[in-house]
Amino acid sequence: MNIYGTLFRISTFGESHGPAIGVIIDGCPAGLAIDQAFIQSELDRRKPGQSKITTQRKEDDTFKILSGVFEGKSTGTPICIVIENQDQRSKDYSHIQNTFRPSHADYTYEAKYGIRDYRGGGRSSARETAARVAAGAVAKLLLKQAGIDIAAYVSQVGELKAPPYSQLDLSKTEDNIVRCPDPATAEKMIALIDEVRLSRDTIGGVVTCVIKNTPVGLGEPVFDKLHAELGKAMLSINAVKGFEYGSGFEGVTLRGSQHNDAFYNEGGKIRTKTNHSGGIQGGISNGEDIYFNVAFKPVATIMQDQASVDKDGNEAVVSGKGRHDPCVVPRAVPIVEAMAALVLADFYLRAKSSKL
Repeated sequence: MNIYGTLFRISTFGESHGPAIGVIIDGCPAGLAIDQAFIQSELDRRKPGQSKITTQRKEDDTFKILSGVFEGKSTGTPICIVIENQDQRSKDYSHIQNTFRPSHADYTYEAKYGIRDYRGGGRSSARETAARVAAGAVAKLLLKQAGIDIAAYVSQVGELKAPPYSQLDLSKTEDNIVRCPDPATAEKMIALIDEVRLSRDTIGGVVTCVIKNTPVGLGEPVFDKLHAELGKAMLSINAVKGFEYGSGFEGVTLRGSQHNDAFYNEGGKIRTKTNHSGGIQGGISNGEDIYFNVAFKPVATIMQDQASVDKDGNEAVVSGKGRHDPCVVPRAVPIVEAMAALVLADFYLRAKSSKL
């Protein structure tokens, strides 16, 4: 499926080396001010060619709104956004036309469909995420009216970890090319990624996302739990291998008496003294900060020869070519934020119909 959401719903289209990629947003309420400069700024955070530690593909990622907006506001009809591709080098992929790159979607796409667009991975390329970021920017504009704030940052590259988010000033995330708000850790991360790049290899990392000012009551109690939908959204992003929210896997080391978040009354507002729950209890937001981690694997394309097979099962060698990120996490930050915004916008609208 290329469609995501229930009320605030998106459908993305296009391939890495096709003429354009884009998204149709259905269910955006009428009357929302559509700040096109903000949408472009979000796309600029994701676009390739930003620095020495990202892919050198050059895409302006300028967009056009074809429908759904009139005199600067949403009309309530489908919003169609198109982003033209400009810097494709399809010849860089001719060598994999009949072979499968290790840990890529080449084999599974071929097996499922019997045909695949090998140019840059086609639909399986992370290029598709530009459309999500555009849609996520519209979702952020909607959430901003409700005071909901979403901020993600790079918290880990390889074994290098930043301090917990409670010790960081997240307003400094954009101050460096790796998007880690801790300057000392950021410097080490940049050096590590550059070292890996020069060795013609790749490395993984973690993006942490924090959502503040979420109203109490977002999420459904059984299958559409808020954390389950956030997990689904994050795991739909290319190269993601793991998702945890709140105390996550570390929570198993605690006793219930240590892990329980005790309630207290703060000026008539129910709060919790700790937040091991990650702002979600019973699948429903409780008003505390929602925080989660998203693990990204090392980029599968490496500039080294790798053993593989061709379509006929014969042994083959795949040589890394093209332009690729040595570490995907710096550019993944706005993608994580966008997917979180799409989830929250959908549940925000759904919550308005949950009681009289």
